[in-house]
Order: sequence, then C-alpha cells, then structure tokens
Amino acid sequence: MVESKGISQLSLDQYRSRVRRIYDGPAGAVLKFGSFLSLHEPLVGHLLRSRRFDVSRFESILDVGSGAGQILGHLTRHASPTARLVAFDLSQQMLCRARSRVKDVRPQFVAGDMVQLPFASESFECITCGWVLEHLPDPRPGLAELERVLKPGGSILLLATEDTFYGAMVSRTWQCRTYNRRELSEACHEVGLPWKEQLWFTRAHQFFRMGGILAEAKKPDGNQPG
Repeated sequence: MVESKGISQLSLDQYRSRVRRIYDGPAGAVLKFGSFLSLHEPLVGHLLRSRRFDVSRFESILDVGSGAGQILGHLTRHASPTARLVAFDLSQQMLCRARSRVKDVRPQFVAGDMVQLPFASESFECITCGWVLEHLPDPRPGLAELERVLKPGGSILLLATEDTFYGAMVSRTWQCRTYNRRELSEACHEVGLPWKEQLWFTRAHQFFRMGGILAEAKKPDGNQPG
C-alpha cells in the first residue's frame, strides 16, 4: 500500500478534517468533471449497464462516498425501481452537489464517517464503495463497518486506486494513498469480506491491467465458509 504525505500516521480527527477540507472546497466542486474526463463515471455506467455487477438484484443499496453522485446516478438508472438507495458521504457539501445533480427522488442522503456508519447491522444487501478507502489511515476499520452493515450473502462493489504510475498521479492530486491489489484483498478477507471476483471496466483494461482495482466482495451467508 502506497501512502501519500504520511496518511497512515493521521488520527481519525485529522483524517476527517483533511477529507472535508479537500471535498468541501474547490477540488470537490470540480470532482464531477474530473470523473468524467478520467472516464471513471462513464466506465462505471458501462459496468452496471452490462450487469457484470448486477445491481438490479438488490432491494437495499448503500453508496459510500457518494461524492458528486458519480455512482449514485447510475444506481438510480440500473437498480430495481423499488430498491432503497442511500447516498453517504463525509462531506455535507458533496452531498448537496450530488442531490442537485441526481434528478431522482428515491435516494436518501446521509452525512457521516464510514468508520462509524450510522446504520443498524445487516441493513443493506449491496454496498458500492468507489475511491473512498484511499483516504483512510487504515482501510480495515472502514471495511469492518461495511461488513457490519451488509446482510449475510450481500455484495460490495469495491473500487480503489492501484499502486501504478497513474495511481501515483491520482494520489498526488487528491492527497490519498494507493493500494496493492494483493494487500487490499487480504485486508478485505481479514474483516470477513472475501473477494468473489476481480472485475475490469473493459477487456482492454483487463489486457493492459489498467483502471485500478475493481472487485466484488461478498459477505458469507452463514451456510458457507468465508
């Protein structure tokens, strides 16, 4: 796992202050444009539309780190019409941006910290977590909270910046860390979220090993070993 500016040495209060400072300000205001220019947003749309990660099978979905609604907007289009959708972010300002951008009345918008999720255990069948873990001093407390609120048998779509040359550029821009694929998989397994499958945006991304880390993690349903 590659760090940026000693992020692993931050206290939780320092981590929260850093994220709010970045995303409440001008950088957060241009996030939607950056996600589009980097193709992250349309590529996530392609991933969900093609049902390689099929969100239509879930009736309760939590989008952690909703940002400007990059993933949330696609969820409103591809999730079941009856699904409960919750957008969650540490930055109130980002939630305001997502609310004004996503023209759908279904999502509930909740502000808070992913290491202390304000939801009951086993509340959601699905969690999407896109480019959020990079900001945590240690990913395990956040992953453990995702595991807690996920129902047995539920799935997480996890997207994270990989420790590649491009990932290093992202890390410098957004003052976050990057992840080694094996180490992040081990951290997920440690908290009870083993990876079911590694995903790729397109065949070209898979061939050239681009696009960062995309994986479906699945919480064991209690009848099978983790």
